[in-house]
Amino acid sequence: MKTTLVLSALALAFAASQASAAVSADEAALLGASLTPVGAERAANTDGSIPEWTGGLAGNAGTIDASGRPSNPFGAEQPLFEITASNMAQYEKFLSEGHKAMLLRYADFKIPVYASHRSAALPQSVYDAIAKNAVQTSMVDGGAGLENFSIATPFPIPKQAKEAVWNHIGRYRGGSARRQLVQTAPLVDGKYVPVMMKQQFSYRDQLKDFDPANPDNVLYYFMQEITAPSRLSGSIVLVHETLDQVKEPRRAWIYSAGQRRVRRAPQVAYDGPTPATDGQRVADNLDMFNGAMDKYDWELKGKREIYIPYNNFQVDSPELSYDDILQPGHINPDVLRYERHRVWVVEATLKPGERHIYAKRVFYIDEDTWQISVAEQYDGRGDLWRVSEGFMIPLYDKKIPWLAAESVTDLNNGRYSVFGLRNEISTPIEFGFSASSSEYTPTALRNSGVR
Repeated sequence: MKTTLVLSALALAFAASQASAAVSADEAALLGASLTPVGAERAANTDGSIPEWTGGLAGNAGTIDASGRPSNPFGAEQPLFEITASNMAQYEKFLSEGHKAMLLRYADFKIPVYASHRSAALPQSVYDAIAKNAVQTSMVDGGAGLENFSIATPFPIPKQAKEAVWNHIGRYRGGSARRQLVQTAPLVDGKYVPVMMKQQFSYRDQLKDFDPANPDNVLYYFMQEITAPSRLSGSIVLVHETLDQVKEPRRAWIYSAGQRRVRRAPQVAYDGPTPATDGQRVADNLDMFNGAMDKYDWELKGKREIYIPYNNFQVDSPELSYDDILQPGHINPDVLRYERHRVWVVEATLKPGERHIYAKRVFYIDEDTWQISVAEQYDGRGDLWRVSEGFMIPLYDKKIPWLAAESVTDLNNGRYSVFGLRNEISTPIEFGFSASSSEYTPTALRNSGVR
């Protein structure tokens, strides 16, 4: 298989159609056959470096410790090779432009490449919902929203770019989750201040009061509170992520601990600055990309085989401290793992007359999880500015592909931001908790805002 942005035969067929509609029953029948239940190619690639998908990791693939962390079933493996600036030409066709730039920008950056494992697995109930989505879900308002969508992955057989991005936005993440985490933005010399946070989200299907016959225009509810350092402690953001963000923009509020008041926060969208990151990340950088797609023209470039972060159990290891992971310029590559996988490539170009600090973006979406694994952000001059990486870890006991952490590396100023670290946190992530929509209201936000 050629790997330099070559469209697969399937993608060529898709490119001919620009309709935003569900696929036929015949196309949907490919799911679970030549395609996996989420729409990935089931077969191995030509040289076998990407194996056949055989169901992902079993739920008992390892042990689970007291903090809820799964052990690393690949812990005994060693890198097959390491890519550096000096040998990158040998592997160029399997490298994203972002990784090439990082190799050239940082003398100590490297990409340790391991054997590929297609470890992702989801619950059968989610596979069943995806199969129904394939024949019933469609985009509305030019891709701004969805109709007839349930649980996860609206378009397992995507025909255009926005459908692939919707798969990322609507991928399965356990339905609801509560966790503690660390965000930080190291200085050029590597010094950093960890910002502690509590975060929770609930997709609408998980709410106790969700009525499928009368769904609100909300995809999920999100709340995040800073708990340390003391100068930031008590600040809370609340988001209602609307399903059609052109019809109804994202609803967001911020509780200010200093002022003890709740106010609307329209800046929590697009390129609004993310608090406590020194401007190293904007609102729609979170989760590699989130929010409305209306500012960009989108193009599905096809599929490609590249090295992406994968099976990053080490990034979440309690045996490592934040000092072990964070270093000047970028995350310590000795704790990272990259594998060769197939990705969908999507390019977004800022529309004339629209404003965003990123004039172009390129997303590499893992076919097995619909997680954006690598993203490139370009400035108004057309120069590559920032490179994002999502460090996927399969929570095999729960059948949830998850991000152990995500980073945004600035190639210009030599800094980066990291979100999601939990190495020094012993409290398990709580998935599948039950909540009602009343817990995600400005009144609830005000009541919880005590400093």
